[in-house]
Amino acid sequence: MRGSEARKSFLDFFQSKGHLIVPSAPIVPIGDPTLMFTNAGMVPFKDVFLGVAEPPAKRVADSQKCLRISGKHNDLEEVGRDTYHHTLFEMLGNWSFADYYKPEAIEWAWELLTGVWGLPKDRLYASVYRTDDEAEKLWKKIAGLPSERVLRFDEKDNFWEMGDTGPCGPCSEIHIDRGADGCDQKHVAGHRCGVNLGCARYIELWNLVFIQYMRDESGKLHELPGKHVDTGMGLERVAAVLEKVDGNYAGSLLRGIISTAEQLSGRVYGRDVEVDVSFRVLADHSRAVSFMIADGIDPSNEGRGYVLRRLLRRAARHGKNIGFSDAFFYRVCEHVVESMGDAYPELLRHHARIADIVRGEEERFQVTLDRGLVHLEEEVGRIGKTAAVLPGDVAFRLYDTFGFPIDMTEDILRSRGVSVDREGFDAALEQQRERARGAQTTKHGAADYTLLVGAARARGGSRFAGSFETRAESEILAMSAGGEPRERASMGDEIDIVTRVTPFYGESGGQVGDIGTLRTRRGAKLEVYDTQKPAPDIIVHRARVLEGDVVSSDAVELAIDSARRQAIRLNHSSTHLLHAALRNHLGAGVQQAGSLVEAARLRFDFSHDGPVPDSKLVQVETEVNEQIRSNLDVTTTEMSYQDAIASGALAFFGEKYGDVVRVLRMGDYSVELCGGTHVAKTGDIGLFRLYHAGGIAAGVRRVEAATGAGALDLVRERDALLREIARMLRTPEEQSVERVQKLISDLKDLERKIERGDSARSTDALEQAIVQATDIGGAKAVVARVDGVDSKQMRTLSDRVRERIGSGVVVLAAANDGGAAVIVSVTSDQRERFHAGDIVKALAPLIDGRGGGKPDFAQAGGKNAGGIPDLLEKAHAILAR
Repeated sequence: MRGSEARKSFLDFFQSKGHLIVPSAPIVPIGDPTLMFTNAGMVPFKDVFLGVAEPPAKRVADSQKCLRISGKHNDLEEVGRDTYHHTLFEMLGNWSFADYYKPEAIEWAWELLTGVWGLPKDRLYASVYRTDDEAEKLWKKIAGLPSERVLRFDEKDNFWEMGDTGPCGPCSEIHIDRGADGCDQKHVAGHRCGVNLGCARYIELWNLVFIQYMRDESGKLHELPGKHVDTGMGLERVAAVLEKVDGNYAGSLLRGIISTAEQLSGRVYGRDVEVDVSFRVLADHSRAVSFMIADGIDPSNEGRGYVLRRLLRRAARHGKNIGFSDAFFYRVCEHVVESMGDAYPELLRHHARIADIVRGEEERFQVTLDRGLVHLEEEVGRIGKTAAVLPGDVAFRLYDTFGFPIDMTEDILRSRGVSVDREGFDAALEQQRERARGAQTTKHGAADYTLLVGAARARGGSRFAGSFETRAESEILAMSAGGEPRERASMGDEIDIVTRVTPFYGESGGQVGDIGTLRTRRGAKLEVYDTQKPAPDIIVHRARVLEGDVVSSDAVELAIDSARRQAIRLNHSSTHLLHAALRNHLGAGVQQAGSLVEAARLRFDFSHDGPVPDSKLVQVETEVNEQIRSNLDVTTTEMSYQDAIASGALAFFGEKYGDVVRVLRMGDYSVELCGGTHVAKTGDIGLFRLYHAGGIAAGVRRVEAATGAGALDLVRERDALLREIARMLRTPEEQSVERVQKLISDLKDLERKIERGDSARSTDALEQAIVQATDIGGAKAVVARVDGVDSKQMRTLSDRVRERIGSGVVVLAAANDGGAAVIVSVTSDQRERFHAGDIVKALAPLIDGRGGGKPDFAQAGGKNAGGIPDLLEKAHAILAR
């Protein structure tokens, strides 16, 4: 039975049992901000279990698309490296909402598995919660299972909870024995096969959850008045069993996608271990990407869009491993649409969008992927073959310059035994975010101008008096406050005002709005603290009444802060010179991607792959200043948009263009569309000084600069800083660099001496930890206190202990800096048995701390070093279970 047939068979079976078959809910949970993605079949029914929503029927069944790539459920790093992990998977489920309960759930599960699907009864096992006598009796009565094949387990394996509080209950899992050949732990000394013992011989097929309790905040369980059934069965896994193939990727649901990649690449699956990993990644990611796009997610640099972009880029990188050099992944996704469109019609509805987005994103990333891989190889070569850690700043440059997500860099290096300094990466990323936060302008609150625009437009709209006008007389056309129309405003009120004519420039094209004063003929005085342009024919003054009363239709006098306008004028004109200079020195591919023009500085974002060398920045700054000294005429001409573009004018990012546009010319050097305020001659700018350059996203760079008096102040500040550094170093200014280099060299020598001492202490701690190892069912448990070892050394020590013991769990605790730290590390063969993150969460409260992590590694910090003895005792108890 093929996977698609198993899906249909499941739904048909439960429809015959009176279940309503409902379509899969979207991959983005509806009305649930606590989850990034739908990660389990019960998510769409969460409100039903909480008692705040009615179910669509008492009995329901479906096949739900699920994505596990964020938060607690994140399998991304494992995908491709084995044959059973996925990001996207289908979960078959049947639900009873206060209708049938354990007898029917168990009877129908057994009937479907053995009667309809024909699975061998003598190879099936059931697990139940340790106190669930009812479920155990039902399995023996209904299925005829002997006692040795009905096994009891504790909360970790057989008790389901929605959260710390809320609906919960025991569960019963159905496992199948795949035979001795299915064991993947034969090489592990002391390993024995069995249900929930961590090998692939016995695998879970179906989980039947019996929701009969409500857990309160104290942890106490209360019987629910209505009991529910919630079951979940991974389609990929059961399909592999029904098709009698080795692993999910050999089943029809995924093997067909791999075949498409084989045909496109000319490579064959099953001949090379690393190439096989890449084939499996492509098969998995193509499904996840297709469903995400079909459900409305677009690639971006944050949230769900960033997850989508990560998957696309990871697929592109693995395509390189197989031999793809051009865009290909969109064609793999086409197979997903064709093969799964019948079951999930949203794929067919959005097939064109899926292809367009995947291909566009793929083509853009292919350009930087080649360069990034070369750069990574160079950096790995630079740190040497024996080095085990890639510096964090190097990983950040890959992210900043080439758009490599940090997990992609880790993924590439993992097979070489090289890790990444995550702390260094996070520090570099936070520095960039601080710069970005500092670059943002302060807004005075958003406003709804809908009614105001309509009222002002009904009276003819407003007109900008001109770039060089600083005062004007006019009349009020309309006023509003909080989006509501106003006829009068009094002292202390904040009001939005539109006048027929104004010298105030409304924020647009990156230039901030003007500030100034507004006076009425009847004596009211207002402070204008911002000016906006919500429509091409409407300019809104955001004002605060300082004196008197303002009445709609008053005659007014308007005056801008002319000194501030002049500073803005210099910076805005400089952005045009800067844009032209960047294109001259970096190529015509440079396009503006954003800007900020205010009185103190200018910020300019532009498209460019890779960092701009300092030498190029010097050339750009020099050329801009040359054009300033040339004192070029700055002129504006109005013409149609089509004529302007035909004349060679460049459109400026962020501007709202109408049918008639303003073409700004600076001699023959720069011709662009712009509606902002500018100098009469470039010489008015005086001086241009670049002071920052960096990246803000893959393929987007940012520079910041100051002009005029601001540039001169910047030069003076840098001079004063150099003098202060020289004074502190007690050396002449011209020898400051040489003196700093000497101090750095001395510091590195000192650090090396300290590291040698730390290494010796770490080796002693290693030997002491190994001596304390105990046996836990054929594996080793090392639980040790290692005071005097810092967190970085603890992690290294943990890795070394884990290597020495071969198979088992390492728990290390240490007192440091008045607090405490704990690290838990689990060898790969013990992950099914022990989860490092869960162990750390259980231990952390004993040192008044918090922590977490992945199945193989987790850590926590706390304030109470006095709790370490209790922590170590509890660790022994957990591992001995």
